[in-house]
Amino acid sequence: MLVAWPTTIIFAVMEADKLYFITATILEWKHLLVNDAYKDMLINEWRHRVTLGHLKVSAFVIMPNHYHAIINTPSPHHPSDIQRDIHKWVSRQIILDAKANNPHALDAYEVNAKDRKYQIWERNSLPVPLYTRDVILQKLNYIHNNPLQDHWRLTDIPEAYYYSSAKFYMENDTMWDFLTSVYE
Repeated sequence: MLVAWPTTIIFAVMEADKLYFITATILEWKHLLVNDAYKDMLINEWRHRVTLGHLKVSAFVIMPNHYHAIINTPSPHHPSDIQRDIHKWVSRQIILDAKANNPHALDAYEVNAKDRKYQIWERNSLPVPLYTRDVILQKLNYIHNNPLQDHWRLTDIPEAYYYSSAKFYMENDTMWDFLTSVYE
């Protein structure tokens, strides 16, 4: 389902807020995020960063091995720094959980690096600035339709996939209380 852009929106506000599209992938595309508790860790950290005023999340989908999001970061915060800090915190939480509940699962994330024993996220998932409303809408639709792709088939309709902002946009559902509409 395509999302239309309301005609009453003033696009200059979006330009000033610098929306970014982010894709972040689990190391070697492993399906670590099939665990809902790990998805919740990411969502809770987004919510925390929103509460602190460091981040605005406008759209998201969390897939089994990656996530996509549309965000902005109020000045002086930079999206790469916020994303790095979020990934660092979520990684720590996942590692702590795995050590307590399934230590052998961490073997798949062990790396030979000077600064860490385990790596959860692929490196260099850089935020891409979104400058036009057409591109913003394309990314919004891509995010919400991701769970429907043939190789995933996680749902039949975008708003039925729980770990997504689709229901927020399509049904005005406020379950994800940290979201800010791209139209604001």
